[in-house]
Amino acid sequence: MTIAGNDEGNTTGSFQGLRVLDFSTTIAGPHCTRMLADMGAEVIKIESVGGETMRTRPPLRNGFSSVFGQLNAGKKSLVLDLKSPDAVDAIGRLVTASDIVVENFRPGVMRRLKLDYASLQPLNPKLIYCSISGYGQTGPSAELPAYAPVIHAAAGYDVAHMSYQPGRNRPDYCGIYHADVLTGVYAFGAISAALYQREHSRKGQHIDVSMLESMLSLTLNEVQWSQFAVTPASRPMFGPLETADGYVMVAIASEKTFQGLVSASGHPEWIGDPRFAKYGDRRNHWKDLMDGVETWSRTITTAKCLTELNAHGVPCSAYRTVAEALSDPQIAHRRALAEVEDGAGTFKVMNLPFQMSGTRIAAGKRAATLGEHTVSLLRQSGLSEDQIATLVGRSPLVERC
Repeated sequence: MTIAGNDEGNTTGSFQGLRVLDFSTTIAGPHCTRMLADMGAEVIKIESVGGETMRTRPPLRNGFSSVFGQLNAGKKSLVLDLKSPDAVDAIGRLVTASDIVVENFRPGVMRRLKLDYASLQPLNPKLIYCSISGYGQTGPSAELPAYAPVIHAAAGYDVAHMSYQPGRNRPDYCGIYHADVLTGVYAFGAISAALYQREHSRKGQHIDVSMLESMLSLTLNEVQWSQFAVTPASRPMFGPLETADGYVMVAIASEKTFQGLVSASGHPEWIGDPRFAKYGDRRNHWKDLMDGVETWSRTITTAKCLTELNAHGVPCSAYRTVAEALSDPQIAHRRALAEVEDGAGTFKVMNLPFQMSGTRIAAGKRAATLGEHTVSLLRQSGLSEDQIATLVGRSPLVERC
């Protein structure tokens, strides 16, 4: 049997030979374009002379951000002043030899810069142009400023999450940018689909990715519950199970796992208990069930609890820190971490979370210094040395989405 990832000596990147112009900053766009780079595309990150804001995001080591490096490993860096007509002309030259543009300016900004899809498509009819924004490119909310935490609130995600926290009436704080990462993945998927379609049509297209809609797609149950009345469970059905020295998460989503849970906790008779025998009744008496299980789990350690639950086929895990998760032997077995170098040394980043038997997938070895490839890329575009000299160094910041 062929196993994904086992034939690296004979593989190539799925997107090898493709060129991407990356105007995006922060997380969503850069996450998308790093995925493209990991799959073999040449990604050119276009930055201002001061560099994008993530270059200053801690942790900083001798002025170099490993967070920036994680999002931009394997990309080239080109510094241009997007408000300069000469820079717009240079980008036009690059567009003719490119396949994909990714941007996350606020809707309307690229049009004012004459770098929108309508302006660039005539230069390259096969161009795939992906716009990422908070609310989409059109509509009454299109030009509102948006960052991930704002989108979490606007999408109802924070209120939905709060509903699973008994006793809470104030939304909690969340520094994990679900909307950015999820939207970046959706953008990657849409670009991949457009590339496949281009093989048949020989034409590019404009992709409009909305962070709001991306976040709404996470609330699978809640989208339906907002339309039809549902009686909530007596206790959230997925949550921490207390042990003598910590907590364990258990997920009971089938008849088999329910039977395993009650057997592990010493109550096999609950399998036929009228309160729990059928899913509907079990859901209505979920608090009774889990309170009873917790009477057992509180008497044993987390390690012992996990051993018993796993022996009975119950999906479960201890609550771990990210550092603990990264040290899991499974992560090493999967080679899920890659080493990247920047101007301050080396650090580790996550590889893409999938392997393919016929494709090389790997994070780039380096995170480029600001403007590292500017001169070479402008030369490749056909500009003269005098033209390059007028472009290098101009780049005030432009408003992002």
